[in-house]
Amino acid sequence: MRLWAVLALLAALLLGCAIADNAVDRTALDVQGAQLFISGEVTSRTPANFLAVLDANPQITTVVQTYMPGSLDDEAVLRMGYAVRDRGLNTHLTAQSEIYSGAVDLFLAGRTRTMERGAVIGVHAWADGFGEATSYPPDAPEHQATAAYTREMLGSDAFYWFTLQAAPSDGIHEMTEAEIARFGLLTQAVLN
Repeated sequence: MRLWAVLALLAALLLGCAIADNAVDRTALDVQGAQLFISGEVTSRTPANFLAVLDANPQITTVVQTYMPGSLDDEAVLRMGYAVRDRGLNTHLTAQSEIYSGAVDLFLAGRTRTMERGAVIGVHAWADGFGEATSYPPDAPEHQATAAYTREMLGSDAFYWFTLQAAPSDGIHEMTEAEIARFGLLTQAVLN
């Protein structure tokens, strides 16, 4: 078999795996009184399950993110975030919480956003298979949805642009308390 055929076959297999991976909900949702604990990676299936749990449990006031490595579908995260904001829900990180990448966008949606000391917020630039986010000019359409979402959640899109410079798509930058405060990620001081 020619090298190009092998490479094409490998690319098709990888693409097929990525699509199949995104078709399975990789989050765990656990209702405990007025809190909805969520962990895992957000996929295209997550919003439907997330909304079904919220609809079935109107007593929920706070989404507690535990360990969330990010998302396979950024649009899914934005849909979930708009639902959190539209319902007036809060977001919270425990001292053991670790949220990265797209999971941070979900956190931004909370009406009140709180975190305990020890929680980790990790950010990085996105990549779309054609290039890094920083390879697109600031007015490119690829930036519009997330920049607008960030503006709506925080009142400014400065945090979005910070994430693109903080680390490349294959890296991660764990934010300091000063950075978290500078971009207004919390609505209250860090809890001890």
